[in-house]
Amino acid sequence: MAKRGNAALLMWPGVDEMLLTPQVRQALAEVVTLVDDAPIDVMGAPAADLESVEVLIGGWGAAALDAAALDRLPSLRLLAYAAGTVKGVVTDELWARGVVVSSAAAANAVPVAEFTFATIVMIAKDVFRVRDTYREVRGEQPVMGTGPCGPLGTYGMKVGVFGASKIGRMVLERLRSLDVEVGLHDPFVEVDEAAALGATRMGLDEMCAWADIVTVHAPELPATRHLIDAERLALMRDGAWLINTARGSIVDTAALEAECASGRLSCFIDTPDPEPLPPTSPLWDLPNAVLTPHIAGSMGNEVARMGRLAVDEVERFMAGQPLCHEVRAEDLDLLA
Repeated sequence: MAKRGNAALLMWPGVDEMLLTPQVRQALAEVVTLVDDAPIDVMGAPAADLESVEVLIGGWGAAALDAAALDRLPSLRLLAYAAGTVKGVVTDELWARGVVVSSAAAANAVPVAEFTFATIVMIAKDVFRVRDTYREVRGEQPVMGTGPCGPLGTYGMKVGVFGASKIGRMVLERLRSLDVEVGLHDPFVEVDEAAALGATRMGLDEMCAWADIVTVHAPELPATRHLIDAERLALMRDGAWLINTARGSIVDTAALEAECASGRLSCFIDTPDPEPLPPTSPLWDLPNAVLTPHIAGSMGNEVARMGRLAVDEVERFMAGQPLCHEVRAEDLDLLA
């Protein structure tokens, strides 16, 4: 029988109701005892409630676990973070005290990959232009047969994936179901690994010039800021599309606005920079620009998938088993 321990929830009030379904709460209760059914405030909770807490289940709104917070959690052994990036929560002090960290980023990656894949198919069918044209003609057949990148449809289309992140790999997996050519740019992926992922390894410039659609899945790091800049956008073929469901800073927004305003390129942006775009941005009104309000990630019932993953990790930890989604300090520089 797995050892039981005490646990607490660290997140905004109400987030726990989205993350933890009744079934998941029951599974959690079988391996740990919550010191409070509601999320706690580490700095405000009674010390007696915190001294025995071995496990924190974190989520959106979790405060950084600095030295002051950790001093109030002397028994803490695991942070199971039921959201994406842990960078706003973990600290050097947390690592120094040997606390194990797990992230539900892999669960959050699923809806982003689904959203991206659906967007690629919609672009290939020229859905956004056809929607507008069909509305104008009120039932008459709109001009069809060619899309922005050539013949209408996915067959033979060239898709460039920028970044073999968790999301990027899930997109690559889904692209296998289509008869498309796939390029991959990731400086940490070699030719053989790219081939195993169903893609041809390419330089970023080469891929931008080659692809009908470039989809961005790189992490937001100082080194990735504006990697999709005016020069690389200029390399993209006339009629090509840029999809960004990663982070806005990877794309030079001013350069993208100029290319889309000219009509040469089109874009689908879920994560702009800045976020949201100012009302004066031309992307709001251009027919070849599609904007969505950061909805690719977990929304609605998808949020519960992250809670399930976090509780699965707690179950493994309390049973003395290896975690499946551990985050290590040395990995942070490469993570979003």
